[in-house]
Amino acid sequence: GDLMGRAAQNLDKLLAMPYGCGEQNMLLFAPNIFILKYLKSTGQLTQSILDKATHFLESGYQRELTYKHDDGSYSAFGKADSSGNTWLTSFVMKSFGGARPYIYVQPEHITEAWRWLSKHQRPDGCISSVGKLFHNGMKGGVSDDVSLTAYITAAMLELDANVTDPVVHNSLTCLKAAAAGQLDNLYTTALLSYTFTLAGDEEMRSKLITLLHEKSNTHGGTRHWKRAGASGKGLDSLEVEMTSYVLLALLSGPSMPGFDLEYSSAIVRWLTQQQNPFGGFSSTQDTVVALQALAKYGAATYSSEVGTTVTLTSLGGLNKEFTVNQDNRLLYQETKLSEVPGEYTIRAEGQNCVLTQISMFYNIPPPADFSAFNVSANTMAKCNISRPQLILFVYQGRREETNMVIVNIKLLSGYVLDKSSLTLVSCGCECCLQLRKDDMQIYSVTLEEDQPVRNLKPAVVKVYDYYQTSKNRHSCRCFFGVAVVLF
Repeated sequence: GDLMGRAAQNLDKLLAMPYGCGEQNMLLFAPNIFILKYLKSTGQLTQSILDKATHFLESGYQRELTYKHDDGSYSAFGKADSSGNTWLTSFVMKSFGGARPYIYVQPEHITEAWRWLSKHQRPDGCISSVGKLFHNGMKGGVSDDVSLTAYITAAMLELDANVTDPVVHNSLTCLKAAAAGQLDNLYTTALLSYTFTLAGDEEMRSKLITLLHEKSNTHGGTRHWKRAGASGKGLDSLEVEMTSYVLLALLSGPSMPGFDLEYSSAIVRWLTQQQNPFGGFSSTQDTVVALQALAKYGAATYSSEVGTTVTLTSLGGLNKEFTVNQDNRLLYQETKLSEVPGEYTIRAEGQNCVLTQISMFYNIPPPADFSAFNVSANTMAKCNISRPQLILFVYQGRREETNMVIVNIKLLSGYVLDKSSLTLVSCGCECCLQLRKDDMQIYSVTLEEDQPVRNLKPAVVKVYDYYQTSKNRHSCRCFFGVAVVLF
């Protein structure tokens, strides 16, 4: 179906992750903006989709305000944090601005965020990182402030800020100085290319996109950019994000020789291969940026004049035909593949851009591979009142600091979490934190028997990196049970 069809139909299923912190909540908010803008610009916006999307916008808007500080900034846990965070504040600011055509947003929430960000601009024009920052893509030694400044500047320009605005002008001065040196970080380079495109600086844009082209990876008609140190196994959230920024840079300015829609289509092929069955990706920021880029590409290639027929055949006799036209292009059509493994052929006839995806779900034993986390759980019990406790884990990965780490504690059947434990596990049975290398973290939680259960099976404690969810080495799990000890 349509390139944005799956995302439009599954706005509430883009991620199967907890939304308990300030950034995760924005997943309920930001993608709706790009989808609504795309559907409206192509004349495909229906009342049902509009109602659904605006509901999520209003819900996400109200929830995000609970993470606002009195000075206009935002942080992952709101006023429970000592200060607002520069990156999240800019993310919220640009998202609130983008939502204004669809829901009412108090102008003060945007202007107060802008004012707070401007207070952290240094004399050289760069914006300092303030507050807790969980997104490692915005970190990395000397490039930290450059990446952050580029992100904030792009956010301001997306709000239609003029390059002559003092804050924007000084930020661009900082970024030009950084771009004049040696750019080794591809993430930073990709983000800079988008920022200078929005600023209308064609000289810097051409320089950066040419540099990115030389470092791109091509395979099977696709093009993307690899993160330094990536294993190449599974989906890498930061690779999705940086590749999406390059696509945004190509589509947000005048066409450049050698970088036409055909060049962009190779990037889109790779991005769509990374999507999950619901139209999202593996984490918050890669989903937000990728959907923004795909929506822009979809609008640039949209055609309502003709239809497309997609035929799926197999050696086993399967012959299924899908017709995609103006009336059903947002419908996500699917069929079950009965032969696995099997050899299938997909043939498309027509002139529209349509999306075809094969999704396969299966379970495999976890490989005996290096894990970034080591977790164990010990239990203590007293007579008939069992109180499993002591969830211990340590970060032993290769980076100096983790992204946001999620601790997921599954409850034993028939047991409930003691209410006093909720003060320690801030999000119910999900806890978010950040660790430095070799840091050890210990949690003590109390479970109480609510209903007797025979043949009780162990429960699972899982620790994983929120931004690297699909990589086994960035997650670890253990099992725990209860034993009754008589004193």
